[in-house]
Amino acid sequence: MRALSVPRFLGLRIFACAVGAVAVGVLFSGCATTTRPGEVGVERQQFMLVSAAEVERMSATSYNNQANQARAQGKLISSGPEYDRLRKIANRIIAQAGVFRDDTKRWNWQLTLIDSPALNASCMPGGKITFYSGIIRRLKLTDPEIAAIMGHEVAHALREHGREKVSRAMGQQLLLELALGGKSNSAEQIKFAQQVGNLLITLPNSRENESEADRIGIELSARAGYDPMGAVNVWRKMAAAGGGGTPEFLSTHPSHANRINELTQLQTVVRPLYEAAPKP
Repeated sequence: MRALSVPRFLGLRIFACAVGAVAVGVLFSGCATTTRPGEVGVERQQFMLVSAAEVERMSATSYNNQANQARAQGKLISSGPEYDRLRKIANRIIAQAGVFRDDTKRWNWQLTLIDSPALNASCMPGGKITFYSGIIRRLKLTDPEIAAIMGHEVAHALREHGREKVSRAMGQQLLLELALGGKSNSAEQIKFAQQVGNLLITLPNSRENESEADRIGIELSARAGYDPMGAVNVWRKMAAAGGGGTPEFLSTHPSHANRINELTQLQTVVRPLYEAAPKP
């Protein structure tokens, strides 16, 4: 193999350093906040590398595939009392989203109800809400409790936590590649580096994202005219349904007890909003 000439070798080194500098610059320039703080005071700066439009396109595809699969299996609920109840609550929650960001009026909000025993609900980027009938039926949810869950899930979309998660994964991979510097590394070294990155980046911020969604969600439901104690009651029911749960320091979510405690403390902040709001 022909050896590189000194000028060419130096050129490659300079190019590699320039790429590294640009990469580090990108990592530290992608910080912004996606929402106004509201009464609950969520003001954290977020790390964003991926465009909102790109994440919304991916989410819309996934959301449509999910609905199509449920329809094909005869599990998509698109009419009837259960769906109408959920739609009414969704409309009230969505009407309050503008408190936190103006562009939500242009979002293509959608609601899907799936007949499934799963204790789950979600809201994908851009306002794509999914509820599973199991969480409503098995927990015997009241309207304020449904509003609390929906507010929490909508808050994830408002804060663009999905986009933030993708950005962190990209940033983590980029830092790993820079750290390796093109040198040969064992599979164990790479695995260790990824695990350390996960502990330092993913776990703490995942808990933080859940806390933010709790805070914004309880404000959304209170402004929509639903008793904010519904949020406390939901997590009491979830704790009863899920048993003791995983210790918080090993989990990406706050413990039920800590969640209930924080939501209880927030009652004094959001209750005046609830009392002033038109009721369903």
